[in-house]
Amino acid sequence: MSRSMKSFVRNAFSFVLAFAFLYFAFRDVHFSDLWYSLRTANYGWILLLIPVNIASHWIRAVRWRYLLAPVKSGLSDRNLFSGVMIGYAVNNVLPRVGEFVRPYVLGRLENISKSAALGTVVIERILDFTSFYFIVCVMIAIYPHSLDPFLPNTAAVGPLFLLASMAALVVFVLMFFKAEAMMRFLTRWKHLVPARYRATTDHILESFATGLNVSRLREHSVAILSLSLAMWGVYALGMYLPFFSLDALAAKGLHMGDAVLLLVISSIAWVLPAPGAMGTYHSFVTVVLMRLYGVDMTTALSYSIITHEVGYIVVMALGAGFYLRDRAKIGNFMMMSGKGEASST
Repeated sequence: MSRSMKSFVRNAFSFVLAFAFLYFAFRDVHFSDLWYSLRTANYGWILLLIPVNIASHWIRAVRWRYLLAPVKSGLSDRNLFSGVMIGYAVNNVLPRVGEFVRPYVLGRLENISKSAALGTVVIERILDFTSFYFIVCVMIAIYPHSLDPFLPNTAAVGPLFLLASMAALVVFVLMFFKAEAMMRFLTRWKHLVPARYRATTDHILESFATGLNVSRLREHSVAILSLSLAMWGVYALGMYLPFFSLDALAAKGLHMGDAVLLLVISSIAWVLPAPGAMGTYHSFVTVVLMRLYGVDMTTALSYSIITHEVGYIVVMALGAGFYLRDRAKIGNFMMMSGKGEASST
């Protein structure tokens, strides 16, 4: 199968997946009730989501500057933010493509190596997982009753999650101060990977090595960790504030631990290859609110629409704005992203 045909099939599958989940999310809803719920929501709380969303993306851009320190110092925060927003906007249309667009955009704007910038995106994913795991474990240790629907004795698991959060910190420290040993360990065991995935594995390890120049990043490790935790904290805040925008949801008395649990579920939805998590996000969040917290379907779906669409609009508006402003500099980035995808598969 040709590269263009593979791309077409992959994109077609993404849209079919989105439509399937949208149907699942909206199939039993009474649209008059949904419209009334959205129309009577407290938009003071909803408007707060705009600066919260922007802040989370700005923090990611600032953290990216520290990760790119081995490549080039003094990078413009504005250009970093442009790369993040354009990449996210592309992801909302073509899942995964934005991960290749982002380093290409920044490479053109700052005249840096695009492959090195792409390597830092790999590091970002590892940092995201580690810091997110840490926050989840801490919040569940503080709010163990968030797991009441899953466990009979939630108070007993609090210390276990506290220990797990410490383990996440250990992984972070090892990544920055024992990265060479980690690379040797991973390389030693890569022969266990099936032959068909060997090239992809080599590419990932090479990107990891390119993106993580520990001799330059160690001095920024505290800043990188702090920004990583702050970013996920802002994401959780974006799930928490809308609890107060809908009276039926506010009456449930949900707390930050519940917001983190919703963030975990919604993160799974974003992993699925639907454009902008369209449909997958709505389905996952709605089902969790209904089954775990007894929220009625209309309110649960209203919450998922509010939290998803505000973030989606912010990304598309800022991404389109930066694209139009930087268009002369980034011209044919779609072609370059296609090459990047091919090299990683």
